[in-house]
Amino acid sequence: MDRDSLDQKKKKFSLGKYCNKAINIWDFLYCFLIFLLVIHLFILQIFDTKHYRERGKMQRASHDFAVRGDIYDRHGIKLATDRIYYNIYARPVDYTKKETPRKIAHLFSPVLGISEAALYQKLSSKLPVIAVKKDVDRDTAKKIMTIISDNGFRSISLDKKNTREYPQGVFASHVLGFYNFDAGVSNGVELSAKDKLEHAVRATYEKTRDGKIIYKIPTDPVIPTRNPKGQDITLTIDAAIQHVCEKELHKIIAEKDALRGAVIVMNPKNGEILAYAVYPTYDPNTFQKASNTQIKNWTLTDVYPPGSTFKTITVTSAMELGKINENSTIEDSGRLKFGGYTIENYDYKEKGAPGRINLVYLFEHSSNIGSVNVGALMTHKEFYSMLKKFGFGEKSGIDLPGESSGLLAPPKFWDKGLHMTMSYGYGTSVSIMQMVSAVSALANGGVRVTPHVIKYSPEEEVEKIKRIPTISPETARIITKLLATSVNNGRSCIKMDKYNIAAKTGTSRKPLENGRGYSGAMYTSTIGYFPASDPQVLIYVVVDSARKGPVWGNTVAGPVFHEVAEQTARILDLKPDKIQAAHKKN
Repeated sequence: MDRDSLDQKKKKFSLGKYCNKAINIWDFLYCFLIFLLVIHLFILQIFDTKHYRERGKMQRASHDFAVRGDIYDRHGIKLATDRIYYNIYARPVDYTKKETPRKIAHLFSPVLGISEAALYQKLSSKLPVIAVKKDVDRDTAKKIMTIISDNGFRSISLDKKNTREYPQGVFASHVLGFYNFDAGVSNGVELSAKDKLEHAVRATYEKTRDGKIIYKIPTDPVIPTRNPKGQDITLTIDAAIQHVCEKELHKIIAEKDALRGAVIVMNPKNGEILAYAVYPTYDPNTFQKASNTQIKNWTLTDVYPPGSTFKTITVTSAMELGKINENSTIEDSGRLKFGGYTIENYDYKEKGAPGRINLVYLFEHSSNIGSVNVGALMTHKEFYSMLKKFGFGEKSGIDLPGESSGLLAPPKFWDKGLHMTMSYGYGTSVSIMQMVSAVSALANGGVRVTPHVIKYSPEEEVEKIKRIPTISPETARIITKLLATSVNNGRSCIKMDKYNIAAKTGTSRKPLENGRGYSGAMYTSTIGYFPASDPQVLIYVVVDSARKGPVWGNTVAGPVFHEVAEQTARILDLKPDKIQAAHKKN
């Protein structure tokens, strides 16, 4: 073999070796790239799913449609319901020679009540999705769907929506509250019973951005046509009694030029609230137009000094602790000075010092000094412990949002002055619902019951409704007797012909907003229950800042209490318990 041939073979060998080496490098690089790709996909699918899931969602729309449950009063009157409506859209990308804007406008114009020319102009828009018409009722939507079906249109779609409606307008607005689907905001029962009202098998499916339904293998094609509905709620509210309370409250507010007021009617046996009227009020159908003052349920959120109605709690506490009994007499000097303050009875300038008084006199004449002397029989700790038993300083547990715990200082912060003022309804601040809860113990044989506005099943009551022993049945019986006797002995307008009323009126000065001192305005109130022999109804009336005429519990809140009591007794057909009423009947 010559030298040239040998060199040529060496070159071929070197070239082959080089090519093999190059191929090996490319194989390695290829495998390495495949490995990197696998790692990348693994990271994307396992560790970085959120980012791409969100990007995927941007290309589709989740549709989660469910009808909220209805709300009824205790007799089946509908107070809140959903109204279903439709929005109609067009997708120009799906127009065809047989499905033109001109043809669609011609067919839909009479149904939608839009001129054919205007509808054609709208359908000719260059937008990817065109809003043809919004807030279309169910009947119109059915006609549209028939046209779509008959003509095989694919470019027109209907988006189902729902809105919350309140057929009775302002009726019981602070109990019902409101609900807005778009913003997801709510109040009242609409908020506290949200889980029940929305508890339904939801029709969930997805759409593309242009409105087409995404059908997956497990997707039921019937799902988009269903209207799943949440549970209906029945309230304890009696529409007839509620109407009476709202009418009488609005009447006294206008007559006395008052700032605000409330009337609550409750069955003290089981805590069911039969009526809950609050002023100022609003229409939940247009809650967006209402002010915060109108929407706020101040009977739960705000606190105030209860005044003379609190004397029932002071006397009851002392009796339960064995400091006094049914026949006890108390010294009433009519006026008492302490430090730089003077406490006196409202009628001191007219009647002077009554001297020794019994408990019926204390209630009938609303003796401040008598209440102070009864309160003085208890230590700070004893009085405080009794107030805690009555539920003061804590929420009543009512099934409505926004309740305040009130203001009750621990006994270590009490002094003699605070103890004295506490005895006749100052020194502490309570909510209206706390007073209703506390007095229910007097009307229910010593057992305090959780106030509530939602009707519960027997199983739910075990969890929701608390029955708290507060005082002995004997103490409750004696206090009820004393209150009823004081009403019957006096000339109060709350007195009834057919029923013995165990009640107490109250008037208290309104604190300034900064909490220091008092304004010239007054809270006037009346709280009581009847028939005294077997209490079925508890009523609390509070009117804030009456500005016309004599401003006392007996002259402002008293007349409302009397009228509500008369009408409630008639509506519930309560059996009279006054002996003279039975004699007249015979």
